[in-house]
Amino acid sequence: MRYRFLGNSDVQLSAIGLGCMGMNHAYGQPDDAASVATLERAIELGINFWDTADIYANGKNEELVAKVLKPNRSRIFIATKFGFLPNTEAKLTGFDGSPAYIKIAVERSLRRLNTDVIDLYYAHRIDPKVPVEETVGAMAELVKEGKVRYLGLSEASATSIRKVYSVHPIHALQSEYSILSRDVEAEIIPVCKELGISFIPFSPLSRGLVTNTIRSSTLDANDFRRQLPRYQEEHAENNEQLAAGFAAIAKSKNCTPAQLALAWILSRGEHIIPIPGTKKIKWLEENAASTEIAISIADLDGIEQLLKKYPDTGARYTPDMMKMIDKD
Repeated sequence: MRYRFLGNSDVQLSAIGLGCMGMNHAYGQPDDAASVATLERAIELGINFWDTADIYANGKNEELVAKVLKPNRSRIFIATKFGFLPNTEAKLTGFDGSPAYIKIAVERSLRRLNTDVIDLYYAHRIDPKVPVEETVGAMAELVKEGKVRYLGLSEASATSIRKVYSVHPIHALQSEYSILSRDVEAEIIPVCKELGISFIPFSPLSRGLVTNTIRSSTLDANDFRRQLPRYQEEHAENNEQLAAGFAAIAKSKNCTPAQLALAWILSRGEHIIPIPGTKKIKWLEENAASTEIAISIADLDGIEQLLKKYPDTGARYTPDMMKMIDKD
């Protein structure tokens, strides 16, 4: 495994992290035994950067991760997120970024993770009802108290990033980024590089779409992706053809589409650390090997031409979900 630094710190994180959400939240049926085995294999592969959140499965995701985190604490850099309010369906609805709620949320996460410190603590979104400086100021207090080591933001605008950076150093900014979700290239990725902040892409495989293995018709009835525009009928043919074309490029390089997609992201900057999610060892091992794939100028050109050929990919979220994304 290759490693990259977290922001301006001396912490080395695996260049490919592990998103844990799908182990028991949003994507099909949970399989705790398979997930635990995958977490254990991640340690063997040197994947030390794990990502979860308190809202995933209403805290059960943190509890699942804790089964492997606790006995291997010194070998894992654990990141979790706060802000979305618990509900019976564990959906991303109400949000609270207030200092009072942060104190409650961190204690709950510490307890579920069975640890005395969280390595990287993210605000899961920016609360429009609370000045972002107040949110991060309260998060900074957790650092002083020794409950959190480093701070991060998720889906924050460039304006919000600059506002909070004077309050307390932000070491990571998480947002969706893949060959199909590239709006962050305009401002977010450059400002992260400028300020020495690691950019952490989630859904780097476009929620499985670019792997050329997913069809909306085969998704489980409770799979979160069924409601996303990219999996709807009006975009299905375009995206299936795009995925097939991307797979052909990968085959020409003797790698899988997932490996090519991750190698493409890694090539965009040394401050970028993607966190593909999986609950299966097979895909974990495949993702880990992407660090050995070299991307040429010809490869980049080929991918750009493919995207121009099949532009009707659809939005990454529904309009209601997009309302929760911080805008300048």
